[in-house]
Amino acid sequence: MTSHGTAETQKLIENLESQLERLVSQLQDLEECREEMDNNEYIETKQDTIDQMRELNQSLERLSSGNLSLVSTFSSMRLALRAAISEAFKTPEVIRMFGKRQPQQLRERLQQVEERFRLNKISDDQKNREKAEILVALQQLKEYLTAEELQFLDEQNSVQISFMEELPPEVIRMFGK
Repeated sequence: MTSHGTAETQKLIENLESQLERLVSQLQDLEECREEMDNNEYIETKQDTIDQMRELNQSLERLSSGNLSLVSTFSSMRLALRAAISEAFKTPEVIRMFGKRQPQQLRERLQQVEERFRLNKISDDQKNREKAEILVALQQLKEYLTAEELQFLDEQNSVQISFMEELPPEVIRMFGK
């Protein structure tokens, strides 16, 4: 047997990524349908989704502690889950791109946010919140931020990133170039 579990490991990773994608989509759908739901139903459904994310995060922690070759892949998913659980990121698309380590897509999303604001499709508050989320995600992925972007982040007090401060430095370093 030459694969030594390589195919099984890849299948496990694909299944976990699929589960993360499903939970993020569920969270996104929930936010899109919020107006159609009563408040109790919304809160209960959101809590259930966050509980499922916590369970997935715990599974990833157990799996990554046993196999170092999976640490990088699982850590990426765990960071995205922590972001969602802590609600530091309110935008499911940002969580998804962050979890998949997609800085170019995050940059494109940032341009879309600016464009939606220019077209008066979103408020200034919503633009600032989404922009801050995207810039924090890019910063945590060790992407270059302009002086203007860094200044913007310094001015924003609404985005909470305490979940990142709790992470050990070796996990944060995994996202470096």
